[in-house]
Amino acid sequence: MNLSRNIFWDVDFNALDFDQNSSFIINRVVSRGNLDDWFSIKEYYGLPNIKEIIINTRYLDKISLSFFSLYFDIPKENFRCYNIQQSTQELWNY
Repeated sequence: MNLSRNIFWDVDFNALDFDQNSSFIINRVVSRGNLDDWFSIKEYYGLPNIKEIIINTRYLDKISLSFFSLYFDIPKENFRCYNIQQSTQELWNY
């Protein structure tokens, strides 16, 4: 899979197992990846798997949550991250 290595700056990219670490990889691409990274995971994992992982992720920023709510045609309330209150408040309200 062809992914930007800079979004995996804190782990050994060569040690990643794309099947065992699918949740980690999808979450990292969704939060920090570019469009080419998105196309790579979409081709490798397929939309149903990505959808399941994104719905159950603990954190998505507001923009990503809105995007995936529209993209998958799912109400925001159905996302796990929408229902979990973050213990640390955001510094900037943008």
